[in-house]
Amino acid sequence: MPMPFVLVHGGGHGAWCWAPTMPHLLGEVLAIDLPPKSVRGGPGRHESVPELRTLTLDDFATSALADVDAAGLDRFVLVGHSMGGLTISQLARRVPDRIAHLVYVSCIVPPEGGSSVDALPAELRDTTREAIERGRSGDGNPIGGLDEATARFMFCSDLDEEQARFVLDNVGTDAVGILDESVTRTGIPPNLPKTYVKLLQDQSLAPELQDALIDNLRASPGGDVDVITIDAGHDVMISRPKELADVLNAVPSSS
Repeated sequence: MPMPFVLVHGGGHGAWCWAPTMPHLLGEVLAIDLPPKSVRGGPGRHESVPELRTLTLDDFATSALADVDAAGLDRFVLVGHSMGGLTISQLARRVPDRIAHLVYVSCIVPPEGGSSVDALPAELRDTTREAIERGRSGDGNPIGGLDEATARFMFCSDLDEEQARFVLDNVGTDAVGILDESVTRTGIPPNLPKTYVKLLQDQSLAPELQDALIDNLRASPGGDVDVITIDAGHDVMISRPKELADVLNAVPSSS
């Protein structure tokens, strides 16, 4: 019987982004919304709710685990996209025995003990930190509030107009503190299989940056990782849903 999949979205996205891929996956599938759930698509997606300034990765992992438990899933393949890589690593540290495989789809992977900002190219770090501080003060948000041209560049590089409209009509805001929170992957078992899906047309995390992020994952305790490439942009689950599903369906699971 196929292992269930749990799908974790990235920054500014929600469970909605997995809809094109889910029908192609074998077995049970759960796509979750991270908190605050009110900003994960729909009319409230740009609201600056107070939790956006205080949420942590522990909060994200707690919420994700609650959704998995509510769905009655015992063991599962855990898939993260983009900023969702932070949450899946945190969840794997908490309940490693319940996770059959970790899949990082063009994910942010900070250096061990560092933050997502530390994983960025040097020329972007100071401006990102400044944006985070503005977000914490209520003066803006580093992820949400993207104008349409920026969102198209980051997420829609290989989407047709219908697919792009699906993204632009749903993409929203996100928590400000996650990007400069120090992380560790200590506690993830060395024998837990890990795959990184590298996207060759990605304009949010360029391929050469993904290479550095893969190196960060490999440098973690027990950081052996397989790498699979797809010739797609950042939102591969929308532009190449069947191709991504084929990769996910084929990943081996720990016994």
